[in-house]
Amino acid sequence: MQKTDFIKAVADRANLSQKVTKEVVDAALEVIAEALKRGEKVTLTGFGTFEVRRRQAREGVNPQTREKIHIPATQTPGFSASSTLKNAVKDS
Repeated sequence: MQKTDFIKAVADRANLSQKVTKEVVDAALEVIAEALKRGEKVTLTGFGTFEVRRRQAREGVNPQTREKIHIPATQTPGFSASSTLKNAVKDS
């Protein structure tokens, strides 16, 4: 499902226009992204938790040259599904 399909489905279910639904979805995604930038967790009860995960620096290997390389520490967004969402998917 693409973002446009998601917006159409939410608009139909909420009985709203697609334009209004797109604005709401975009605003919600911006709020989540801004909270993650500040290092905060975003928990949507019954759905899951978005959080920033930190990866430590490590050594890697360039697959083309077999040369060892240093991979710096990074931060990346992560998502953990709630048990409610896991059960909903499992039961389908």
